[in-house]
Amino acid sequence: MKKKILIVDDEISIGLLLSNFLTKKGFEVSNVASGKKVLQALEKERFDLVLCDYRLGDTNGKEILIYIKKNYPNTIVIIITGYSDIKLAVELIKLGAFDYIVKPLYPDEILNTINKALETQGQLQSTDLKNADSHISADLLNCPEYINGESDASMLLLKQIQLIAPTAYTVILTGKSGTGKECVAKTIHLNSSRCEQPFVAMDCGSLTKDLAASEFFGHEKGAFTGAAFVKIGHFEQANGGTLFLDEIGNLSYEIQATLLRAVQERKIKRIGSTKEIDLDVRLIVATNENLMEAIQKGAFREDLYHRFNEFSIHVPALKDRDQDILIFAEHFLARVNIELNKKIKGFSDDVKECLLAYHWPGNVRELKNVIRRIALLTDDDWIKTHVLPFEFGMTDYRKKPNERKAILLPLTLNHNQSLNLRHAAKEAEYNAILEVLKAVNFNKTKAAKILNIDRKTLYNKIKFIDADKKT
Repeated sequence: MKKKILIVDDEISIGLLLSNFLTKKGFEVSNVASGKKVLQALEKERFDLVLCDYRLGDTNGKEILIYIKKNYPNTIVIIITGYSDIKLAVELIKLGAFDYIVKPLYPDEILNTINKALETQGQLQSTDLKNADSHISADLLNCPEYINGESDASMLLLKQIQLIAPTAYTVILTGKSGTGKECVAKTIHLNSSRCEQPFVAMDCGSLTKDLAASEFFGHEKGAFTGAAFVKIGHFEQANGGTLFLDEIGNLSYEIQATLLRAVQERKIKRIGSTKEIDLDVRLIVATNENLMEAIQKGAFREDLYHRFNEFSIHVPALKDRDQDILIFAEHFLARVNIELNKKIKGFSDDVKECLLAYHWPGNVRELKNVIRRIALLTDDDWIKTHVLPFEFGMTDYRKKPNERKAILLPLTLNHNQSLNLRHAAKEAEYNAILEVLKAVNFNKTKAAKILNIDRKTLYNKIKFIDADKKT
């Protein structure tokens, strides 16, 4: 199996030269030119080695090294540096870099360093396997997106993933929206024998009866009105690998029948074709609904349910794993630091208290979006409470009544306003919108995206606030 190398260099010509050279030497090579692109590449696939220039336009090799070693400890990092950076290079070795290469670059030196690194890594992994005990480590999961927590719920989830991943079982993932079911599905895939084959995700929530067959199985050119080209369906795209079907409970009864036949027979036909295509696909499905209740109501086929339910995993809500909230928050902050070229050190104690007290109805997805938003609004070394969304000033209803407390965030009220909830909410919303607009140079499209509202809603809020201020 070819070793995968990611080259990070903002000089495109150097990146291409290195890529061509290493490809000829039998490696599978990808190129990126910025720190932000590094994050995107690591999310998509697993790399054995990252060859990174220290000086980049939007970040530097040290930030990337720290991020990789924290989140992908089995990935080797080699830094490319200049003569004047030797002291820095030594510091990078202490932070976890395998080695450094000094410019100007010589192909044979690069190849020797890479081969030495991969050989050393192979020896270490072999030793680790021989000495392995029953302790489960998330480092073995080889999934860029999976974050391992320390709570009992997270450890149980990890054990279940490692138990089911090597098998060919079909899996049902249950859990509320935003808990990370697709991430769990991808982790299972990447730790299976199919890891080098496609992982295809499909959202079943918006499928209509007419669209479903084409999306699942594809169609030939001219198969129906509007079929102007051949379409490869999701089953065929995932052949040999894993097909993840999200929101499976939203499929209509008729679509379920069509899906059942494909699952049973392990064969499909594109619409308009007589040729059968053999399937070798592992299915992982997800739902935030209770399928047993849907079966009792006649909304979901029992035979299809049992086809899917060879093994089931419940992905816990974020509020059920309090110990993991700050772990996840720090992980997302490390990513945002690279994306935005910032050097935020962390969260103030007050912010940590707010994050832990909040009930997180949107789960991990909401936490990720909040961290991205407050990091954008932060111009300091530490994230402080004034950038938190207004809902963090609400009472923590997760706790028992006698333990509840309101975490009141700073609000700037006009002297002529009475201190009541209506005015406080308006003022907090106004301040939040204004801060975001300032941060994006009053680009309303970007501001609406950060605030998680559409542009029309943002315009209406601005007009409403302006009118209210004048009165």
